[in-house]
Amino acid sequence: MTSAPLNAPAGPSTAPRYARVLSIAGSDSGGGAGIQADLKTFAALGCYGMTAITAITAQNTRGVTGIHGIPPEMLKAQIDAVVQDIGVDAVKIGMLHSPEVVRVVADAIREYRLPHVVLDPVMVATSGDRLIAQETVGVLVRELFPLAEVITPNLDEAGWLLGRTLAGLDDLEQAAQDLLGLGARAALLKGGHLPGDWVVDMLATAPGQPGHRLQSARIATHNGHGTGCTLSSAIAAHLALGQPLQQAVESARAYILGAIAAGANVVTGGGHGPLNHGYAPVAQRVF
Repeated sequence: MTSAPLNAPAGPSTAPRYARVLSIAGSDSGGGAGIQADLKTFAALGCYGMTAITAITAQNTRGVTGIHGIPPEMLKAQIDAVVQDIGVDAVKIGMLHSPEVVRVVADAIREYRLPHVVLDPVMVATSGDRLIAQETVGVLVRELFPLAEVITPNLDEAGWLLGRTLAGLDDLEQAAQDLLGLGARAALLKGGHLPGDWVVDMLATAPGQPGHRLQSARIATHNGHGTGCTLSSAIAAHLALGQPLQQAVESARAYILGAIAAGANVVTGGGHGPLNHGYAPVAQRVF
């Protein structure tokens, strides 16, 4: 007789349930990024969202004015509480501000064998505010890159990880391959910070194999706050719903393009506004 997975919920295994996605990330008091964006995305895509908050930030559309880290033991307690009772079908990881917090998350992934881990190595906010200590970066790479199904850095984050500036489209494929060389199983390198009329992302899934290029017309907007959080949480949601990685990335990209377009001209605050996460919600799936 096969034993139940460590992250299985209590109750009969044949009972109907939702697609369950856990966000391990920081809170954005302005509601556009972090935990708040993740929960909106999970709901919009028909999933049941849960959270383990790593840090509380005081921020709005103009910037970050304060960060308060959650103690590692409280983060562990949040993860334990969710996993042991409800269960998890996919995980999105965002802001991890200290080495101790990274290790708590890595230990939980291994202990509970958490599936479909999407790691967004959040380092800098849209406003330019740095959100992670330098000493945390090495621990993040060593501990979490091998455990994640995919990592989703933007151009600046990838440049920080690789120790060089990524300045053009020609850099994307090699940089994505080099991220695999750091231990990532797959890497979605987001090229949205590059100038031009097109946004090009590169998905690398195997060392030495050509990457999958995804591109779309750039949408003119000042409302890009939380774009990276939303994309990674959408990938996790689609993985929880049963899509393979490349399809999940393509589906997540389609969702985020719709959310950007739907919120492009809306005014929220005086800085970088959020996406319209709820532009086309779908019913929560029951399996």
